[in-house]
Amino acid sequence: MSKVVDAVDLSPGDPDAPAAAQRNRPGALRLLRSGQVRLGGALVLLTMAFALAGPLLAPHDPAKSIALPYAAPGDGLPLGADQLGRDVLSRVLAGGFHLAWMAPAAAFAAVAVGALVGIAAAFYGGMTDTVLMRVMDVLLAFPALLFTLLFVSVIGPKPWLLVVLTAIGMTPGVARVIRGAARPLNDREYVMWSRTVGIPARTILARCFLPNVSSPLLVELGMRLMWSIGILAAISFLGYGIQPPAADWGLMISENRTGLQSMPWAVLAPVACIVLFTIGGNLIAEGAARVIARTEGRG
Repeated sequence: MSKVVDAVDLSPGDPDAPAAAQRNRPGALRLLRSGQVRLGGALVLLTMAFALAGPLLAPHDPAKSIALPYAAPGDGLPLGADQLGRDVLSRVLAGGFHLAWMAPAAAFAAVAVGALVGIAAAFYGGMTDTVLMRVMDVLLAFPALLFTLLFVSVIGPKPWLLVVLTAIGMTPGVARVIRGAARPLNDREYVMWSRTVGIPARTILARCFLPNVSSPLLVELGMRLMWSIGILAAISFLGYGIQPPAADWGLMISENRTGLQSMPWAVLAPVACIVLFTIGGNLIAEGAARVIARTEGRG
């Protein structure tokens, strides 16, 4: 999936072998030159900024009823009122705060742990590879949404628990992708040289393996961000996420879906925010994948 660096001319007497490999890595900077990746990153950052700053900009208390249920827009309510007469605009501004930090946290955690497992399995091989991958296979057998709902229904909808469970559910997919990208590196001359001269494994992993899987890692980060947004929003929609009267985009869709015909903004506004957030992650993943495909095609 990822193009590893070309083999460089390394002799056993070359003390700069790992450094040479690192200088020739593909790196993530090339991906950032893609307009699609930059657009996706801008959408993600803008949505997160909107969600994090929104509670400070809300004109009314998001939990306070100030109008008739499903009141039409007007009279200080630009988007009308929801099923309990609360200001829709205020709830939209305040409703993305949890998702703005929970989704990226889950995505980063899944990518970090998955990369660690995948690289370790590829580097050490043998029994280590077998055990790690079998554990990932067991986790992969449980859909991420059902895995999260199973534990949340027993322990309770705590935000930190939602992040941890969502990350665990996405980790196996990351681990398998990174393992596949890292395995060919074992045959590279600079890796064999590093092993031969006794360079510590952590140094080889940090300087030879990790830089060469940075491109698929960025692809995975975009994909896992997109999936974590969908999982966390779905959990709130089902009533196992952020609990009322707190404002949350997924919860708003669930609360106001019965009034969609009479007051669509209470549903469409949070849907639009979730869609923009998701599209940003999708653009990052798709743009990075295209850059990698073009690079491999030239190779």
